[in-house]
Amino acid sequence: MAHHRLLSQDSAIFSPSVARIAASTARDWSNIDAWLSSKFHPRPVPSFERNNDTLKVLLALASINETADDERNLVAKSEATALQELTESESKMDKTNRPLREGLIEAVQHNLPADGHTALDTMASMALQFGVAFPEPEALGQRMCQLQSGIHDTEQTKTRVEVLHKHIDEEAARINDLLKEMQRDDYQPPVHLAKQNLDMQRKVKALSTKLPELRDKVAALAASADASHPTIADLARDEQEYLSVLSRKKELDLHLASFQGLPSNPDIARAELEELRDQLRSIESQRDAVFESLVERESPVKRRR
Repeated sequence: MAHHRLLSQDSAIFSPSVARIAASTARDWSNIDAWLSSKFHPRPVPSFERNNDTLKVLLALASINETADDERNLVAKSEATALQELTESESKMDKTNRPLREGLIEAVQHNLPADGHTALDTMASMALQFGVAFPEPEALGQRMCQLQSGIHDTEQTKTRVEVLHKHIDEEAARINDLLKEMQRDDYQPPVHLAKQNLDMQRKVKALSTKLPELRDKVAALAASADASHPTIADLARDEQEYLSVLSRKKELDLHLASFQGLPSNPDIARAELEELRDQLRSIESQRDAVFESLVERESPVKRRR
């Protein structure tokens, strides 16, 4: 009985169908590994769980990727073929049209007047000097204007440099003459130099005595300037205070508006206020009397018993 069970297990393991499935699965995994290695090269393929579901997904992804690669290769080949054909066509057209173009150019050159030849040569030389591959009259005119402007600026700068150089030469000549005069053996300094030297020393001593006082004044001014310098926080606080004061002023103006027309003397104002109150009470009494008369008039007449 045990021998029969062992025989059945061996037959299940080494059956042809199972062997084919195992070989197909191993071949699929080998293809997937090669495909992943080509996609992740030179980095290593990350580890993942190997089961039948993962194999199915990777096989489908590899098939879609190969299809896309084939389509992309076909598009690239067709574009390369089209480009090659276009290049060959342009080369053939260039070879065909070159004699015609050269003939047209020669005909234009032969039929141009003297002024036209001069203008054409000028444009050609300008294009060569400016490095313009396809010269146009507008572009050459703009470059010419820029060149004229640069020449003008250069000339102005040259004039300024020449004037400066002239002044430097004059000062150098004057200094050389003074130096030669001072190096002479019979040189005598001017008489007024001694007096001028004494005056300068006296002024220096006077200013030296005033220097500490001036330093103290400068320090005091600097301190006061730093103290009085407002900051953004100070300005914001002052603005809030101003707005609050302005709001309070509006409230007081409304409150004072009710006392508009009263005299400034409190007693006279109080007397006028009492008089106005008496008038108000009199008007209220008249109103009540009128209201009562209206009520009596509009009330129905009492029925007689």
